[in-house]
Amino acid sequence: MPAIAERTATNPAHRFRFLPAAPSVSQFRARRLTASCRRGFRVRRRADMAGGGGDKFSVLLPTYNERENLPLVVWLLARTFRDSGKDFEIIIIDDGSPDGTQEIAEQLEKIYGSDKILLRPRASKLGLGTAYIHGMKHATGNFIVIMDADLSHHPKFIPEFIRMQKEGNFDIVSGTRYKGNGGVYGWDLKRKLISRGANFLTQVLLRPGASDLTGSFRLYRKEVLEKLMEKCVSKGYVFQMEMIVRARQLGYTIGEVPISFVDRVYGESKLGGNEIVSFLKGLLTLFATT
Repeated sequence: MPAIAERTATNPAHRFRFLPAAPSVSQFRARRLTASCRRGFRVRRRADMAGGGGDKFSVLLPTYNERENLPLVVWLLARTFRDSGKDFEIIIIDDGSPDGTQEIAEQLEKIYGSDKILLRPRASKLGLGTAYIHGMKHATGNFIVIMDADLSHHPKFIPEFIRMQKEGNFDIVSGTRYKGNGGVYGWDLKRKLISRGANFLTQVLLRPGASDLTGSFRLYRKEVLEKLMEKCVSKGYVFQMEMIVRARQLGYTIGEVPISFVDRVYGESKLGGNEIVSFLKGLLTLFATT
């Protein structure tokens, strides 16, 4: 069973709290037209490289119909990494969103630079697991962050993930809603019961040695994630569960950081009846094969 560590976030605010309002894409573009902003951006970029201690963090952001959320989460990510002095890149894997998400990503790529924002789209909706695999092909960082693009996962927890990894030399650091100061906000009772029930089933059947097996906010060593992807066969939401189960089998160490999970700000949830059925099938498959 992998080693588990728990630590409360440095600023464990239970409720989702936005940083100062994020400028819109059009405002970003206007600012970039000025030479002073361009020079300042280059200076900050050099500071990122100098202060990162040799580490680079690649954030994988699978998207589908996230037009309204994407500029906000990218802005928060960029601010978080720059304030921490870490080198980073954000890889957006869009699965042919019909709402214009890809066009927004293209604008963000121009605003931040193609070395910071990498749009790597796919033609259609092919599943969460394969989206991560696709994004990994383009990642140049030695650490990989996976998270949702709908603002359910606040980037403010990433520095705590990094500290946890460094202090414990963990292979994986996972955000947990079910330990310490972690929690879920914005869900109705029905959805909370579904989430709790799903996590309870996974704990009973799979005994993963982690408190939040269905979560999708994690930090991996790149070589560890590559090895896990070779072993995993799941393609949809079950992919997240299988990653932790395989990590346990391979003896990788896992640290946990309590996080606040907040329901999406814009758009509709991707979780429906088909996803629930696929989850149950995948859970039984993992139980039978691991």
